[in-house]
Amino acid sequence: MRYRDQPTVQVEERLRGDPEHIWALVTDIDLPARSSPELQRVEWLDGADGVVVGARFRGHNQNPDLGEWTTESEVVEVEPGRRWVWAVEGPEGTMATWGFEVDPGREAVTVRQFARMGPARSGLSIAIDAMPDKESRIVSHRLAQWREAMEANLAGLRVLVEGG
Repeated sequence: MRYRDQPTVQVEERLRGDPEHIWALVTDIDLPARSSPELQRVEWLDGADGVVVGARFRGHNQNPDLGEWTTESEVVEVEPGRRWVWAVEGPEGTMATWGFEVDPGREAVTVRQFARMGPARSGLSIAIDAMPDKESRIVSHRLAQWREAMEANLAGLRVLVEGG
């Protein structure tokens, strides 16, 4: 697995709840910080206060392997009620792309969270540069951390939607 191939990870949950309520929850940028082991807090930038294309926000992160850092992201795609996507920006461009999808069904609402690495260099690139022979392991480990955070996000969402 190579960083330059822009690997992705996705998790999904089927929830019993109102799709509009679920949409309101997944478009609350504070939602992931409630349950993520890494994202500590988030704030809108430049007067933004909601998910619209061009809105920007800052994330404050902490990870035992990587330390503490902040990211700045921009909402790059919104399909109201269905999908929103944000790009995590760095000095060389988009370091990662994340998003949520809400897919109403007859008996449940499928909620997906997904992320794609790259294409621009990120903090992970420093580790890859230092140990190029371990790139696959480094990328796989980071994707596993992302998956764990996403699973925690959707488990927290389940509690908010279904209770208990």
